Amino acid sequence: MSSKAFLETVKARRTYYALKKESTISDAKIQEIIKEAVLHVPSSFNSQSTRVVLLVKEEHDKLWDIAKETLKAIVPAEQYPSTEQRLNGFKAGYGTVLFYESRSVVSGMQDKFAIYADKFPGWATQSDAMHQFVIWAALEAEGLGANLQHYNPLIDQKVADTWGIDKDWVLNAQLVFGTPAGEPGEKSFESVEDRFKSFGV
Repeated sequence: MSSKAFLETVKARRTYYALKKESTISDAKIQEIIKEAVLHVPSSFNSQSTRVVLLVKEEHDKLWDIAKETLKAIVPAEQYPSTEQRLNGFKAGYGTVLFYESRSVVSGMQDKFAIYADKFPGWATQSDAMHQFVIWAALEAEGLGANLQHYNPLIDQKVADTWGIDKDWVLNAQLVFGTPAGEPGEKSFESVEDRFKSFGV
């Protein structure tokens, strides 16, 4: 695979909020993409701290019903209709990928490599973010649209109780996906020259 083909996939990845409850690929293919990412995305000291949960169809709906129930209890009544509309937009998708990191893996690495103890939480988050991006881009390459959400920690406990998630796992993000029902918004760019330097070239 050439760098050009890879970067075309990177460039194609966009945020789609308008999604349909359909998938361009089978559930088995979605699982295969996620498993490949979990196996091959790097982590500091090969700590492998990221954990991933896939919810599709009715299980995906259940997640966003939990979010609605949770937010309704804390959002002022006059503001809730717009919140519910936004959450219904996520529920309209086909599935959600939940991204976690393992507390025990991070703390174990801190104990094992004490000189870097303060770095491991950040490194775990970086690895989690790489998993998010790789899975997002791979789903995009299969014709799916997605958007990344962060309703943690508000929904954490109910999600853990509903799907029996290990208490060791800390929820970081929710990637909603489905067949695009609209176009992504316009994307603007800050100057590359202000964000990149090179020397000796």
